[in-house]
Amino acid sequence: MSDLFWLTDAQMARLEPFFPKSHGKPRVDDRRVLSGIIFINRNGLRWRDAPNAYGPHKTLYNRWKRWSDKGIFARMMAGLAAEHGEKKTVMIDATYLKAHRTASSLGGQKGGRGRLIGRTKGGMNTKLHAICDSHGRPLNLFVTAGQVSDYIGARALLGSLPDVDWLLGDRGYDADWFREALKDKGIRACIPGRKQRKKPVKYDERRYKRRNRIEIMFGRLKDWRRVATRYDRCPKVFLSAIALAALVIYWL
Repeated sequence: MSDLFWLTDAQMARLEPFFPKSHGKPRVDDRRVLSGIIFINRNGLRWRDAPNAYGPHKTLYNRWKRWSDKGIFARMMAGLAAEHGEKKTVMIDATYLKAHRTASSLGGQKGGRGRLIGRTKGGMNTKLHAICDSHGRPLNLFVTAGQVSDYIGARALLGSLPDVDWLLGDRGYDADWFREALKDKGIRACIPGRKQRKKPVKYDERRYKRRNRIEIMFGRLKDWRRVATRYDRCPKVFLSAIALAALVIYWL
């Protein structure tokens, strides 16, 4: 079928260093299984609806769940994104991802952080926080419940900021502690001040216009239906779906 997705030999060569070692019986064809996993995530299909060309749907699901639990897909994206070479500018922002009713139970998990789904004005959501480079390519991702403040995501991503000159962000990141933390890292903040500030904050308006690239990045990630709508109850599996989309769109 011409409309199916298949990883190329060059793409497989870039991914293979991140594959876990096979113990005992050799794994089923990695290219076929990973291509099927990508096809399912991009089109938002049920696993049982996977085309026959990718093999048994149970094989696809088992590989997806096992590697997601181990964080392998997230490591693939982080490993390839580490080669970004960005030295000038990064951007930070967050977006809401709608939680489907099959994932939106608020029941907690023993020993876990819950499902990271919260109620907002738009319904049940998960919030994706991201850092991207000047080309709009994601460098780091972090998910929280939908009602969580942007400051929480900023604090979590602060330690992973690369050594750059500028950080662009919207008014949601206008906090004195965040500006001071960036200053300590030698990064200049291009963040407009909140309207309730008594003293206006100066920022580079011309440079700030480039921040639309992170908005474009979110839009491209949401073209993948299992990212735009969260079907997975486990937040680690959902983060794997986002990382896989970012990996295929930007880093392969």
